[in-house]
Amino acid sequence: QVHLVDSGGGVVQAGNSLKLSCSASERKFSNYVVGWFRQAPGKEREFVAAINWSGVDTDYGDSVKGRFTISRDVAGNTAYLQMDTVKPDDTGVYYCAVAGFFDRRKDQATYHYWGQGTQVTVSS
Repeated sequence: QVHLVDSGGGVVQAGNSLKLSCSASERKFSNYVVGWFRQAPGKEREFVAAINWSGVDTDYGDSVKGRFTISRDVAGNTAYLQMDTVKPDDTGVYYCAVAGFFDRRKDQATYHYWGQGTQVTVSS
């Protein structure tokens, strides 16, 4: 069992930045792939970004490439999503999750544990 806590959401103006955090109390968090997903009102949950256990490999959804950066504290139990140049379309509930395999990082079914989500609202 891995208990994840998402935090850092809020209201931000378009063009500005926001940084989300995903924290776990279990040491085995460092062995997992960490993914971020988001769900906008009335839409399906979509892949945002993922990072492998070492922090070397990352991947991003097309809509956030070049604007968002995923990272992790390899020695600790926290992962981050730096959101820059945000747009109103980035509005939604953001969830972090952990999985065992980086090659299936975009498949939500491969993620074993999920955070409770944190709301991000981008105003125009």
